[in-house]
Amino acid sequence: MTGHPYQTILLERTDTGVAVVTLNRPEVLNAFNEAMRADFARLWTEVREDPGIRAVVLRAAGDRAFSTGLDVTERTGSSDSPWLDTAEPWAETEDPGHQLSPKRNGLWKPVVAAVHGMCAGGAFYWITECDIVICSPEATFFDPHVTYGMVAALEPIALSYRMHFSETLRMALLGLYERMTAETARSAGLVTEIVDRDELHARALQLAEAIAAQPPAAVQGTVKAMWQSLDRTRVQALDTALMYTQIGNPIGADGLDRTAAKPAKWWTR
Repeated sequence: MTGHPYQTILLERTDTGVAVVTLNRPEVLNAFNEAMRADFARLWTEVREDPGIRAVVLRAAGDRAFSTGLDVTERTGSSDSPWLDTAEPWAETEDPGHQLSPKRNGLWKPVVAAVHGMCAGGAFYWITECDIVICSPEATFFDPHVTYGMVAALEPIALSYRMHFSETLRMALLGLYERMTAETARSAGLVTEIVDRDELHARALQLAEAIAAQPPAAVQGTVKAMWQSLDRTRVQALDTALMYTQIGNPIGADGLDRTAAKPAKWWTR
């Protein structure tokens, strides 16, 4: 693996086509600030434009949290931001987590998230736009916005496309009074697998490497078709899906090494 200089994240590249991205502000529970927003805006562009990267693992440093969302201590100390400005409640014109979200930044390479500890609030900017989310048994998920007198809207709406609406609304309304367990997150559809903490990162890499080993055009076409279908009616989505197969299948087939052996191992769950 090779490193790359970012202020708030670590980027490593494997020789198997996977970029391993680590949130690296454990001293503040990996809460995001302006520097992290800028890092991710640059990161997603770099990943998107590098043909050597075919999949991404997103994980976090430290033992206590994947991320607790927005770094409110830094934001409340800023005099030039309307995010928490009660005098101008409608002054905010930009979603504060826009730069964090892979799909909103045009990245169609699959992202596998490995969640441990607390995953709260603005952390869902990442989680709701990852293609596969796995977590460790002690992971908890919650949205504290309403407890702090803030409308819970951006993150819960994104979550409602990933898990049951009733569970999403319950999380949004209970704020800090309840935390969703790993088991509940799996049954609600937010995560697909629960993995022991000491095996979590290795499992995420294993999944990403399996995806990266397949023809990139087929993989990325699948990701784009599935995500863009969420913005269309059923008929529109199916019509668009046909277009993706007509364009992507020949490219994927051309890039397929038909002499290569089939996967030597597989797993069930």
